[in-house]
Amino acid sequence: MNSGTNSTRRVLLASLVGTSVEFYDFYIYATATSLVFGPLFFPASSPQAQLLAAYASFSLAFIARPVGGVIFGHFGDRIGRKSTLVASLLLMGLSTAAIAFLPGYATIGWWAPLLLCLLRLGQGIGLGGEWSGAALLAVENAPPGWRGRFGSVPQLGAPIGFIAANGFFLILGNWLTPEQFAAWGWRIPFLASVTLVALGLWVRLKLTETPAFAHALEEAPPPAVPLGEVLRSHFVLTAAGTLGVVACFATYYIATAFALGFGTTEIGYPRQQFLGAQLIAILFMAVGIAIAGWASDRVKPGTVLLWGCGMTIVAGLLLAPLLGSGVMPRAFAFLCIALLAMGFVYGPVSAWLTGLFPARVRYTATSIAFNLGGIIGGGLTPAIALKLAEKGGLQMVGLYLVAAAALSAAGILFAARIDRRAIL
Repeated sequence: MNSGTNSTRRVLLASLVGTSVEFYDFYIYATATSLVFGPLFFPASSPQAQLLAAYASFSLAFIARPVGGVIFGHFGDRIGRKSTLVASLLLMGLSTAAIAFLPGYATIGWWAPLLLCLLRLGQGIGLGGEWSGAALLAVENAPPGWRGRFGSVPQLGAPIGFIAANGFFLILGNWLTPEQFAAWGWRIPFLASVTLVALGLWVRLKLTETPAFAHALEEAPPPAVPLGEVLRSHFVLTAAGTLGVVACFATYYIATAFALGFGTTEIGYPRQQFLGAQLIAILFMAVGIAIAGWASDRVKPGTVLLWGCGMTIVAGLLLAPLLGSGVMPRAFAFLCIALLAMGFVYGPVSAWLTGLFPARVRYTATSIAFNLGGIIGGGLTPAIALKLAEKGGLQMVGLYLVAAAALSAAGILFAARIDRRAIL
């Protein structure tokens, strides 16, 4: 396949690099939140209060993401995918790198959490336009019969970004003392994101527009206000798409950010051992994404997503007996099961969500659905899960995951009622 100057390799690399940076940036923040941000950026009261405050700052990006989705979606549907993808990557990368230079609460008082939250908002706005642009870049360049497999490539950025982030923290934990890590070591992964952003910009600046966007411009001028057209003509499908992605966010952040924070502080798993277990378990997510992408081209993306919802329910029911056992091999088994399920509720999302909307408003509609789903399924999940665990034990966290899977299944089935192409 060659579309203009867009070779298959360049298209897939450009979509993969962007989402790899996205998840790298997001997960180094999530990991730093679980490990150091509480005592570093927030006033001392109790370790749990500091952790909750750090998780609250983590959730800010999810709140900002729909704003970024509307902004970047507007320009992505009006002027094109390429320029929008470059701008979103720059904002995301610069916000991440700036966090590395922030002084702590002990140095500048309340300015520390305020600046941290502002940069987190910048991250979120940039991230709001990143995923949809990368997904459209892959899917809109896909040959017939390959939408699922092409769409799964940007999804592989999640395990790649996770491995890069988690591996970085694991290496630093082995090289540095806890005091050195808390004082300055945590800043290194934030600075390193600049390298990934530079690679992403280098690849993306060489792209041309996708065939679907070019064809949409040939048929009619771009909408003056894409958001208005989405709300008028595609509101119900956007709501269904929002529900459909809830499970992937909830699964990911329970199996990563919550499991790491709660597992190492409350259950007592050694931090380095748990980070290593997550690093291996994330490979199950990569395998799940690859299988789900292939299966999406054999059946339908929505069907594969429903399989993933069923797997997520199983993971939720196993969360308490495995993660809460205090035995590392059992906790590792839970991580593998949950992240394999994550692969199935995430791998087909690009092909499924982009297939719900016409090309002329696809960037805006998919951005809104994906990012609102992120607020529901991911933004507050670590903090909610922590509160549920405190009040009712890990069984309640498992039921929360079951509820997220049920909500996504309802959204997928509802989309199928509106448009049978969405699943059957």
